[in-house]
Amino acid sequence: MAEGCPKTEVSGSPFFIRTSAMEVETEDITYLDPLEVSALLSSGGPAEKIFPGFEERAGQLDLLQYICTAFNEDKIGVFEAGTGVGKSFAYLIPAVLWAVQNKERAVISTGTINLQQQLFEKDIPAVRRLLGIDFKAALMKGRQNYLCLRRLHDSLAEADLFDEEKEVLQEISEWAKICDTGSISDLSFMPSSSVWQRVNSESDACLANRCPFFERCFVMKMRKTAADASILIVNHHLLFADISMRASGSGFSETAVLPPYKRLVLDEAHGIDAAATSFFSSSVSRFTFIKQLNKLYRVRKSAAGLLYNLQGISSCADCVQEAVAAIQLIRVRLGDMEDAASAFYAEVSSCRLCEATAARASDFISKALLLAQEVDSLCASVRNLIDGISEEEQAQQAVWETKLILRRLESAALVCKNFSEWEERRASVFWLEKHSLEKGGFYPVFYETPLDTAPLIYANLFEPVPTVICTSATLTAGGKKSGNSFSFWLGRSGARFADAERLMCASVDSPFDYKRNLLLNVAADMPLPNKECFQQFLEDMIVRLVRASSGRALVLFTSYESLQSACAHARRILPKEGIAVLKQGDDDRFRLLETFKNDTASVLFATDSYWEGVDVPGESLSHVIIVKLPFKVPSDPVFQARCEDLDSRGLSSFFDLSLPEAVIRFRQGFGRLIRHSSDRGAVSVLDKRLIAMPYGALFLNSLPECRRCFDCADEICSAVRRFTDG
Repeated sequence: MAEGCPKTEVSGSPFFIRTSAMEVETEDITYLDPLEVSALLSSGGPAEKIFPGFEERAGQLDLLQYICTAFNEDKIGVFEAGTGVGKSFAYLIPAVLWAVQNKERAVISTGTINLQQQLFEKDIPAVRRLLGIDFKAALMKGRQNYLCLRRLHDSLAEADLFDEEKEVLQEISEWAKICDTGSISDLSFMPSSSVWQRVNSESDACLANRCPFFERCFVMKMRKTAADASILIVNHHLLFADISMRASGSGFSETAVLPPYKRLVLDEAHGIDAAATSFFSSSVSRFTFIKQLNKLYRVRKSAAGLLYNLQGISSCADCVQEAVAAIQLIRVRLGDMEDAASAFYAEVSSCRLCEATAARASDFISKALLLAQEVDSLCASVRNLIDGISEEEQAQQAVWETKLILRRLESAALVCKNFSEWEERRASVFWLEKHSLEKGGFYPVFYETPLDTAPLIYANLFEPVPTVICTSATLTAGGKKSGNSFSFWLGRSGARFADAERLMCASVDSPFDYKRNLLLNVAADMPLPNKECFQQFLEDMIVRLVRASSGRALVLFTSYESLQSACAHARRILPKEGIAVLKQGDDDRFRLLETFKNDTASVLFATDSYWEGVDVPGESLSHVIIVKLPFKVPSDPVFQARCEDLDSRGLSSFFDLSLPEAVIRFRQGFGRLIRHSSDRGAVSVLDKRLIAMPYGALFLNSLPECRRCFDCADEICSAVRRFTDG
């Protein structure tokens, strides 16, 4: 029994320890017995009898017992579990047992939809079979992944769509008649983003029970299924959407985006700071405004839009002309703001609003404020138009949709206003980013991002939810020699604000034999990355290393420009030798990875998201090449602001942010290679800072013990050839 649990009699099931309400002065709770639960996955237990090839894993049993204790004692459990531990079973089994026995819903949140699918389609059925318990589980994705039947109907009714777009919409319409989920992942083809954005579900455009397609709505069907489920499988973005709504007033006892829950598991927990930063950021661009304005008023063959729907039922019909004039002026203000913003960020791709840039930002800030004021005028005119509609007519769909549009416009205008108050809003980072247009040219996107998400995450996730399990293969920086320090992750995630007695941290090693199966190489004669000749050297070295492993390689970059140049160089050479060269962006991520898996004589050049979430076991991936240590680009606006904040408080932005963040990301990239116990291969690093700089030891100490070759290029290529051929 977990330490600290009330000692009580054992219930009818061997997995539980029951306590009465009188003993603990709370509702009747059935606690998990860690030893009995872990027996499920022990040698001679049910798992060995049910699953062919099953082997007991000591680390998995340890992790499962830790998680049982965290459930029993309302802990925040922070558990690093190396690749191959089997962490999904270790958290699913306690979550299912607790949820079923105590009639408390458990939510499992992952970083990627791919892992969601794996949990729901593979792991949940296996756990159901193992436990012999009939429980309900539901898979929930963000609503933008689901088809909206009303928006599909409206899009098909548009007379001036391009023929190609019409054809795709009609294919989606036929699919909608026979599919159960309405999820884009179940489509047999991948529609363009522009088509899907026209027909997918949107939260603030949903008419709920006013919608003529409400009875057939895929989102409502998904939510109904979730309401009856004991286990919910979600992703981090959807989780934060739920948390945000609860923080706004709905609390944890009612349904928000998700049904109410008391137990939460965060898999791939290393990414929750990034997920929170993304979710709690606000952004606006020309398209934010134009999309809404076009719904109100547009001119094609003639003037049309919701304004004219309202004009016929409002006693303030004259307001339509005021609104049209305001819309036309808003379009002018948008152009003015974009021109001023372009002058602000000049040749760079992104730029932050701060003391150093404030003087040259004054023009675009004043233009942004003028735009916001004009949006306020438009909203006032449209509200007057709505006020002139009788109470009976207020229920019309056009009125409802118009009110939603006004809320969107006002939210966008608020971001523009906040830019003018950036000096008073030091808890936010205000920055601009240059985006490319399909037909050439650029447009700016304006962002407001929290400087520090840790207090938000703690107050809205760790504090109100009784049990939170956080697990990943990479939560620490520095390895055993540094005491497997969780301090960086605890600080970035907000878990450090919890009382010490509520925190429970542990590391569980991977069962894989890295000493036998992995060779780590560092090119000692490469120039340092800050040298001009580095790119040329790395391009030649990549070709030599890929040739040494006969393809079967994933090349991870930190810069897309470097990737493109290196890939172009490789494509001039390697295909002639029978090695296919694949590049991120050439195809959909899923199809690209499938091509890579199926072609053992191929190399994949990638960056960003491919440092994690790539699972290619077996011979197809025998060599991971890491071009540079994955330090954040110093010019990244949010990273830059966070560094300045740390330095201003007497801390070190390098040692307290940049370095540990890079170590965790490096470990993610390293972890792409060995996915199964039978996998074997090499990781080659072309950044000699790993062995030349004192901080390189932190990276090396964070890795499992393995064979090492820190030598010149010739020797490394020979070592890779010998090792991967062996």
